[in-house]
Amino acid sequence: MLTPEQIENKLDRILLRVQKPGRYVGGELNSTVKSWDSARTRVALVFPDIYDIGVSNVGLKILYDLINQRDDALAERAYAPWFDMEELMRQNEIPLYALESKQPLACFDLIGISLPYETLYTNALNILDLSGIPVRSLDRDESHPVIIAGGHSTMNPEPMYAFIDAFVIGEGEEAIQDVINTIQDFKAKRKEEGNTLFHLSSFDARTELLHQLSKIQGIYVPRFYEASYLDDGTVAAIEPTLPDVPKIVTKRIVAVLPPPPTKFIVPNIDIVHNRVSVEIMRGCTRGCRFCHAGMITRPIRERSVDEVLEAAEAALKATGFEELALLSLSSSDYTNVLELVTRVGEKFAGKHLKIGLPSLRIESVSIDLMEKLKDSRSGGFTLAPEAATERMRRIINKYISDDDIIETTREIYRRGWTTIKLYFMIGHPSETLEDVQAIAELCKRVLLEGRKVAGMRIKLNVGVSTFVPKSQTPFQWVSCDTPEQIKAKQSLLKREFIRDKNIKLSWTDAEDSFLEAWLSRGDRRLAEVIYTAWMNGAKFDAWFEGRKYQTWMDSFAENGLDPLFYTHRQRRTDEVFPWEHITAAVRKSFLFQDFRQSLEGKIRVDCRLDCFACGILPTFANMRRDNPGDVWKCPDVKSPQSNNPLSVSSMKLPMVGD
Repeated sequence: MLTPEQIENKLDRILLRVQKPGRYVGGELNSTVKSWDSARTRVALVFPDIYDIGVSNVGLKILYDLINQRDDALAERAYAPWFDMEELMRQNEIPLYALESKQPLACFDLIGISLPYETLYTNALNILDLSGIPVRSLDRDESHPVIIAGGHSTMNPEPMYAFIDAFVIGEGEEAIQDVINTIQDFKAKRKEEGNTLFHLSSFDARTELLHQLSKIQGIYVPRFYEASYLDDGTVAAIEPTLPDVPKIVTKRIVAVLPPPPTKFIVPNIDIVHNRVSVEIMRGCTRGCRFCHAGMITRPIRERSVDEVLEAAEAALKATGFEELALLSLSSSDYTNVLELVTRVGEKFAGKHLKIGLPSLRIESVSIDLMEKLKDSRSGGFTLAPEAATERMRRIINKYISDDDIIETTREIYRRGWTTIKLYFMIGHPSETLEDVQAIAELCKRVLLEGRKVAGMRIKLNVGVSTFVPKSQTPFQWVSCDTPEQIKAKQSLLKREFIRDKNIKLSWTDAEDSFLEAWLSRGDRRLAEVIYTAWMNGAKFDAWFEGRKYQTWMDSFAENGLDPLFYTHRQRRTDEVFPWEHITAAVRKSFLFQDFRQSLEGKIRVDCRLDCFACGILPTFANMRRDNPGDVWKCPDVKSPQSNNPLSVSSMKLPMVGD
C-alpha cells in the first residue's frame, strides 16, 4: 500500500493533466486535519460523485463535524474521481485516498458511503475497486475497513446487499457514534482476550464484528438475512438467519436535532452550491403520496429561530459565503417562518446576502412572506404544484385549486420577481394525456397573468420529472408508465412550449427514470445486474457522459431478469416487498389505506391538524427514551387505524383507474 508521501509525489506528476485539479488536492479552508496516529478509529466519509457535488452534501457535513468533535476518532473525505482522473490513477497505480491526509481509503477502519439516490450505486462499486478493497462484502477479511452506507435510497437496501457490510437505516447522527463505539469496544475486547473470538466461536473476527453492529438500533447487516422467492419471481420471505438479529429493522430517529455544523468547508473550486446551508426543520406532515422523503423522515422536528440565526451567523463568518439556504422539505410550513425571515433580513441587512428558502408550498406562501423575501428576489422563486389538474392533485394528496396557483404566481410577479420556476411530475397513477396537456395550459395561463402585472420581461422555468413509485410510500403498489408513454407525454410538452421563448422547459430523460425505478424497487437479484453493468463500464449513471442504457439492458439479459418485472406491473395486495424487513416506522396498513384513498380522489389534511395514526409517533416515543426535546407532539387521538390496524392482506386491491 502506498504511503501518503508516495501518493502526493505521484499526484504532482498527473494533476496538471486533468480537468479541475482542485477536486483532488484537499487543504480547503475549514477542513479538519487530525493526528492519524492518535485516533483510535479512522473514518472515511465518501460521496460517490464528483467533488463539485459531494462537498455540498449536508448529511456528510453533519457527520464530518460530529466525528471530528471526538477526541478518539477522525473523519476525512473522498469523492469519485472524474473519468480523466480515474484513468490516470489506474495507470499510475494510485489508490483512492482521503483529501485531508492522502491516506489510502483501505487504511481506514470504517468507510461510510452516502447513497441519497440510486444512480450512485455503480460509482460506489467503482470507489471500492479504486481503493483496492474487494467489491463484495463476503470477500473482505479483518484487514479491510468496515463498509457502511446510509441515505434515502437505503430504505430499500437489497439491490446493494452484496457490496455493503452494514446499512444505517434512517438518521445517522447517533447511529454513527454507536458504530464507532462498537468497533472500538470490539477491538479492545479482542486485544484483552488475546485475539480470541467470543460470543459465537463459529464466526471469523469480521463476521463477529458485523454481528455486534447488527444489534445497534437501525443497523441492517444483510449477510444475516436470507431471501426466498415464489415461482412468479416475487419475494416469498426475507428472514433473519440468526436468532438475535431483528426480524424487522426500524429506522433510527434523532429525537432532538443536534446543533448544525457551522465551519463549512470552503472549496478550492467553484461547485454546485457555494453557500451556507442550515437545516431549519426535518420531516414533513403534508403526506404527499409520491414523496419518498416526506414519508421516511417523519416526524417533524424544528430548530428554534434563535438557533438557526446563531448557526447562520457563525457559518457566514467562518466561510465568507454570500448565500444562505434555509433547508427543509417544506420551508413555508416551519412554524415561525415569518419571524425567521424577518429576523434574518434584519440581522444581515446591507450585507448583500442572497437568502434561499426552498421548498415553498403554494398554499402556505403568504403575501407577508413574499414581502419579507423581496430583497432576495433576484434569485427567482420556486413552487411545486406537481400536477396541473385538480383531479391529479387530489390523487397525489397535494391539493390546491388552479385559481390559488394563479393568484400566488401573480402576486410573486407583482412584487418584483422576474422568474418563477414551477415543478411538475408526469407519470402519476391514472394520469392521462389530458392531465399532461393541462401542464402546458396552466403554465401559459401563469405567464399571461404575470405579463398583465409585470410586462413582457417575466419568465417561467418549467421542470418536469418522471414519477417513480418508491418504497415506504402509498404508491409503492403501483406500476411505472412505459417508456413509450413517458416519451409521448414529454413530446406533447415540448410541442406546446417551443413557440414561447419566455418559457424554458427541462425534463428527465425517460431512460434515466427507468434506471432509477429498477434500482429503487429491486430485490437482491439486482445486485448481480449492478455488478455486471459496472464490470462492463457503467458508472456516473446520473451523468450524460456516463449514460450506458444498453449496458444495463444487456446486464439484465445476462442475469436472466426482465427489467419490466420491476417497473411495469402493479403489486399484489399481499405481495411481500423486497424491503419488507425494513421500515420507516410508518405502518404498511396506513400506506395501503392512503393508496386506497388516492383511487377515490380523497385527500388527507396536514397531519399537524389531524393525526391519522400512521405509526411514527409510538416508534418515536420509544426511541426518545429519557431525552426530552422541543418536538411537535401528535394530539392524543383514538382512531380505527390505531386500535384496529388494517389488514393489508385481507383487502382487495383495485386496479388504478377502476
